Amino acid sequence: MNFYTDNESLAFHLRHPEMGQVVAVKEKDFAEAGVHPEAPASAEEAVDQYDRVLKLLGEIAGDVIAPNAEEVDHVGPTLADGRVQYAPGTRRNLDVLIQSGLYGVSLERKYDGLNLPRAVVVMMAEMIARADVGFATIWGLTDCADTIQEFGSDALKDKYLPRICQGATCSMDLTEPDAGSDLQSVRLKATYDEAAGCWRLNGVKRFITNGDADLHLVLARSEEGSTDGRGLSYFVFDKADGGMTVRRIENKMGIKGSPTCELQFTNAPCQIVGERRLGLIKYVMSLMNGARLGVGAQSIGLCEAACREAESYAASREQFGHPIKDFVAVQDILDRMRARTDGARTLLYETARYVDLSASSRAASRVADILTPLLKLSASEFANRCAYDCIQVHGGSGFMKEYACERLYRDARILSIYEGTSQLQVVAAVKGIANGAYLKQIESYEARVAEALAAASNADVQACLDVLRKATDGYRRFYTLATADGTTSERFEHATRALTEVLASIVMGYLLLLDSLRDARYLKSCRYFVREAIGQVNRHLAVLESC
Repeated sequence: MNFYTDNESLAFHLRHPEMGQVVAVKEKDFAEAGVHPEAPASAEEAVDQYDRVLKLLGEIAGDVIAPNAEEVDHVGPTLADGRVQYAPGTRRNLDVLIQSGLYGVSLERKYDGLNLPRAVVVMMAEMIARADVGFATIWGLTDCADTIQEFGSDALKDKYLPRICQGATCSMDLTEPDAGSDLQSVRLKATYDEAAGCWRLNGVKRFITNGDADLHLVLARSEEGSTDGRGLSYFVFDKADGGMTVRRIENKMGIKGSPTCELQFTNAPCQIVGERRLGLIKYVMSLMNGARLGVGAQSIGLCEAACREAESYAASREQFGHPIKDFVAVQDILDRMRARTDGARTLLYETARYVDLSASSRAASRVADILTPLLKLSASEFANRCAYDCIQVHGGSGFMKEYACERLYRDARILSIYEGTSQLQVVAAVKGIANGAYLKQIESYEARVAEALAAASNADVQACLDVLRKATDGYRRFYTLATADGTTSERFEHATRALTEVLASIVMGYLLLLDSLRDARYLKSCRYFVREAIGQVNRHLAVLESC
């Protein structure tokens, strides 16, 4: 199987009208394409290159990673003498991707990377997650290289980035036993060793994904006597230099192939990334936004896998003389799963394009910042619901381990927890709600749809647009009521989850409406979010008005 060519939605988003702008920003100047023999001469040639890479990755995901997933889930990693051994299937996955040159794919060509834009990298992440979400966490951590590329010294870049392209695994070591979401409380200590000309790490890190990786980005307290985020710096640690042991591998519910570790650092030598004191304030925040985009891709990969498992089972399972897909109750579940997958996917690639464009535009950066928490919240919650619905379609069979949906259900649960819980995504969205940034973005989508309809009328799209406008007006009314006592009031705090939920449905509705103008097959999913948006805003308004 090829997880790229069997999914028309991926090519649809790869050929999005705004991809030309994305490529131009990533390549900077096609006139300089000759500086590297693999650099494209035009945006069209670049997208064709991306298409070839995605076909290769799609084949590996379908023919190697997916068939290994069940074995990896059963066997898992092991720990011996402070070192982690991957499950055999995980090692095979890594070896094939490394041999295919699909590591460090976002890095510049001078470091042996493919210089792929974020919109293409997350497409790769989606396919890998469809095959095995646990392995997607290992491959996705190569995003750590982007932090070194953006903030590291030339010496650090030259030393570590080519190694990542050659297959060095990565981890980001942030959390500790007493510092999970509250990273300001990190206590792992970093002290400068004058004689050795390096920093030394001492302390414990916990819940570290891929914790025995070759290269680690470590958040540590570099300022003696400090107690908040301003005393934290960021460091790169090379496992080959010694000083770190794995104390244990956590026994997890899901993503069992991905080793989640507790680490002990003892005088471990490391080098600082960027400037002192900016570890949490600047570098981790940048890395976390990228990680949340990655979790969005993982979530949609799992949604796609759940949809296909449910659709396949519903087509083959007969009851009362008919495939169960013929029953309205089952078809409703399948339609809901597909709509949520389409909605989360269009939000993923919209967010990724803005992330790419933010390299040259502060306005794009601001939009990326508000879309990221909406994406992480919606996609991860949808993944959990799709996994739940997949088991429901399977009935009693879905409760049995011989069906993949049981593993998907366990794997899905972490997606709304790590890299910022759903509750933290709501908190992250509050600023954009309060300052009107989300409304401004919605109005821009409305204007784009209206402009397209002025050029070519479409009754189906117009009907959806009319309802989305009503939902947006309802959201404005809801916001006015929720903030009647100010944006720090108890009423507003209780309304923020509902406000975020409505916003997400409206945004995905508009994005699917724009997709429908290019391909009518997205209209069905668009109608789902149109109904969701108007239903949610009316329901929440009724509750708020009654209080």
